[in-house]
Amino acid sequence: MAIISFGQALNQALDLALSVDETVFVAGEGVGTSIHLDPRLPTFGLLDKYGTRRIKDTPVSEAAIVGLAVGASAMGLTPVIEIMFFPFMTLASDMLVNHAAKLRYMSGGQSTFPMTVRVKAGVNFGAGCQHSHNLEAWIAHSPGLKLVFPSTPADAKGLLLSAIFDPNPVVFVDELPLYWMQGEVPEGDLRIPIGKAKLVRAGTDCTIVTYGGCVYTALEAAGILAEDGISLEIIDLRTLVPLDKTTLLDSVRKTGRLLVLHDASRFCGFGAEIAAIAAEEAFNALKAPIVRIAAPDIPVPVSPPQEAFYKPKSEQVVMAARRLVAQE
Repeated sequence: MAIISFGQALNQALDLALSVDETVFVAGEGVGTSIHLDPRLPTFGLLDKYGTRRIKDTPVSEAAIVGLAVGASAMGLTPVIEIMFFPFMTLASDMLVNHAAKLRYMSGGQSTFPMTVRVKAGVNFGAGCQHSHNLEAWIAHSPGLKLVFPSTPADAKGLLLSAIFDPNPVVFVDELPLYWMQGEVPEGDLRIPIGKAKLVRAGTDCTIVTYGGCVYTALEAAGILAEDGISLEIIDLRTLVPLDKTTLLDSVRKTGRLLVLHDASRFCGFGAEIAAIAAEEAFNALKAPIVRIAAPDIPVPVSPPQEAFYKPKSEQVVMAARRLVAQE
């Protein structure tokens, strides 16, 4: 099993999909050229290997890119498109929400619309609010779209391959600060099921539910809490839609306490949905109120100290867990 980066794992998935299925093509702004000429980035080398017929450099128009994918999937192709930053998804929201998400429903489930929208997300890289706004709650609120948010290189490869060959439109979130993270990744055609969460660390005192880079914030907190004798159980959702409610609720019923952690802002964030599910379906198991740890409800600052303040930290998890465990 090779040790490669998150970005290289995505590259392996794209390469494999292109090699086994002639209907697959990749499109986006400068894919395979310009800033993507870095061997650690997902589309590196694909233009040279597959040519301009299957690796499409598009105009700077997110609406056109997603519209291209909608039309291509309706005609039997399998597009994998790239939106450079999550906030730019708003420019393509009509094509994504009003067309991609609804066509299969409108066909009565008789037609398939396989298309994957890869989008870069995350904070802590100094790109400012117009490039650093996590919008996963917007996507999750649009019926008809699946939503994947991996945290490890192996999950990135396995989930991207599953997304590409899923008959429904899938939004696949690449967290930019994870691109250079190294990890063991199996060779060959690795498929990880969409809709299955992962138990990252078993614990007995408190459950933390999270996804993406926040998994590492939770792991850091778990190490600190272990020194206090507090056992934190960490659930990595990996897929937000469809959501693995079974793993979430089993853990909450086991520990009796729930923390939800994400980098997106708190108000109407995805953590609110997790908290609501736990309150509705596991209320009698709870020993303490549910706690959400999220970014403040402000645009992401560009100033490094202010951006560091914006991003939730392990210290907040540690303080919240200590407070929860003290309640019976």
